[in-house]
Amino acid sequence: MEVFALVGPLYRRVQRRIELDAAQGLSVGVRAVLDLLRQHGPMTVPQMGRAQSLSRQFVQRMVNDAAASGLVEAVPNPAHARSSLIRLTDAGQAAITAVTAREHALLRQVGGDLTDVDVATTVRVLGQMLELFEDVDPTGSEPPC
Repeated sequence: MEVFALVGPLYRRVQRRIELDAAQGLSVGVRAVLDLLRQHGPMTVPQMGRAQSLSRQFVQRMVNDAAASGLVEAVPNPAHARSSLIRLTDAGQAAITAVTAREHALLRQVGGDLTDVDVATTVRVLGQMLELFEDVDPTGSEPPC
């Protein structure tokens, strides 16, 4: 429970910092979409929702905002004619590269004597905690039986 007590406030503070430092004009939601596409390449809106445990509707709104700013574009999906792939534009790639560079510079300021092993262990523990709650539907509907 101590981890949850730290992760919640940390997440909210980081989210607020991103909002305050939105030099690229990116909301937290649009930033998340751009970063997901940067990491994984073109994806459908439902794939992005599942990857981030967010509702498809919320992701669609963020994709629409990003598209309106010229940061992403829809392209045909060879695997599914009715569900386009969303991909970064050059402007989107530049925006997320700049944002993540600023974020990495900020995170390098974390004090203490943390080692790469400490960070790897933290990522492993948080990943296992996330797996524990895989059955929780981010949209708030009942889990499948």
